[in-house]
Amino acid sequence: MGWGMFRRSARLPAALRPALARDERIVAWAATADDEALVVTNLGMWLPGRDRRLGWHQVHKAAWSGQTLAVTPAEVTGERDGYEIVADEPTVTVELPDPGEVPNQVRARVTRSVGYTAHQRLDGGGLRVVARRVPGVDGLTWTVRYDPGTDPDALTAETADLVAAARASVEVEP
Repeated sequence: MGWGMFRRSARLPAALRPALARDERIVAWAATADDEALVVTNLGMWLPGRDRRLGWHQVHKAAWSGQTLAVTPAEVTGERDGYEIVADEPTVTVELPDPGEVPNQVRARVTRSVGYTAHQRLDGGGLRVVARRVPGVDGLTWTVRYDPGTDPDALTAETADLVAAARASVEVEP
């Protein structure tokens, strides 16, 4: 039996419910074409086939095509003083025949998590500096995503200067 018949129900069937954190609550969900569920919570989203939540601050891109949600997660590949270096994981696509509020909630929550973003071209490549709001963390969390073909090790000093300037432009001293 397909789970699609349960979509109109406000409650997610227990068999599809992920292991939520104590302070996590479901805000939207949709059955997939494969009788699984994509679950949107206040802390992130649970993609089918994954056993952990993808936090809003970990979503690099999310695109809705009318029946398919394509999500590109970001993974931390390095740490520097005051920021992390991230790169894209493979894009996950999920077909949602009856998406309900899922696309709107994903868009709103990913957008709300971004506190600052700017792309910079440099000799030797380019990078994007991003500050995200992370649930349970005070202030902004800073990340850098290098453009394809850019050597991060060759731009360490320039990157640190760009992150420092970005921080100074948005953070207020207590």
